[in-house]
This record gives sequence, C-alpha cells and structure tokens, in this order.
Amino acid sequence: MTLDLIGLILISYLLGSFPTAIIAGRLLKKIDIREHGSGNAGATNVFRVLGWKAALAVLFIDMIKGFVPVFFLAPAFSSSPDQVIYFQLIGAIAAILGHMYTIFAGFKGGKGVGTSAGAFLGLAPLPLLLALLTFIVVVSLTRYVSLGSLIASLVFVVILMLQRFAFQMEIPAVLLGISVVIVALIWYAHRSNIKRLLQGNENRIEFKKKG
Repeated sequence: MTLDLIGLILISYLLGSFPTAIIAGRLLKKIDIREHGSGNAGATNVFRVLGWKAALAVLFIDMIKGFVPVFFLAPAFSSSPDQVIYFQLIGAIAAILGHMYTIFAGFKGGKGVGTSAGAFLGLAPLPLLLALLTFIVVVSLTRYVSLGSLIASLVFVVILMLQRFAFQMEIPAVLLGISVVIVALIWYAHRSNIKRLLQGNENRIEFKKKG
C-alpha cells in the first residue's frame, strides 16, 4: 500500500468521522443526540429531535463528507488517471466508515446513507437520482425513513446493474462491486431497524408538528 493511498484513507476517514449530528445536538439544545429519539447520530434522528432545518443542514454536511474524498482528495492523491476511480471508491468507503464509526464519538455514528449519497453524486448520478426518488416515495407513503433508505440503496445497485448488463453502458466493474459492498454496509447498519420493521414497531417520522 502506497503512502498516497494511506494518506487518502486516513484523511477520508477523519473527514467522514466529523460527528455532524452530535455537534448539532450540542450547539442547538446542549444534548447528546444519541440519548434522544432513536439514539442514532444521523440526520433522521436530528429531524425527530431538532427539526427539519437542523436535519437538512446535517444531511448537507454529511453529503459533503462523502463528496470531498471522491471529487477532490482522490484525484489529488492518485498518481495516474487510471488510478483515480480506485482511489475515489477507496476514499468513499473510508469516509462512509468514518461516518458510521466515528473516532470522535466512541465509534458510534450514523448509518452512512447521506455520506454514501455524497460520494456517488457524480460517479453514478442516474442511479443516485432514481434511488433518491424511491426514498422520497417510500418515506412519503410509509413514514419509515429506514425502509426508504433500505429500498433506495437496493434500487441504486439494481440500476447500476441494468446500466452495465442490460444497456451495455460503461459502468466499471469496480464501481459496481464497491457499490454492493457499501449497500451491504448500509443494510448492516440498519439491522436493528430491519428487526423492528419485521416486528411492526419501527419508529415513524411525523411531518407535522404536534399541537
């Protein structure tokens, strides 16, 4: 492993580890967001506890955490154009793992959805857009953010596969492979949500303030 690659992994992980939701809780209500709502340090729980404006800001920053390693750090660290896609995907995984297992908060972070979206923003825009639309539809109909995230992540991979195998588009095999790995990580992070969904007691989000 080269020093350039080690540097990319380290910086991407540290960037991904920036505990956005936890900082938002401290700044806005002087609370540990992990002790409220669902207990997760992600944008969805920020929405539940702090409101939509805070959640939108957290989601935006979490996406930036995935975007920067892929579109700025990877090209800077890679020594040749042929390496860029590999460095981008390695940087993406490092940032996502940083978000999920942040070193700044006892390795207890979010579930990686927002950071993953930021990482794939330019690498696979059509699958990401269709996954986002799927997420919006599922959450609107069910009010289960976890279910929307799970289904949307699957849609992302399925669209990539269709592009590569059905429509013969130039989708690098490494992009498809790493996408499967990242989706598997997202599903693993949602394992408690999956259990609650199957049991019928998963938390729903409320779009309207209670009177």
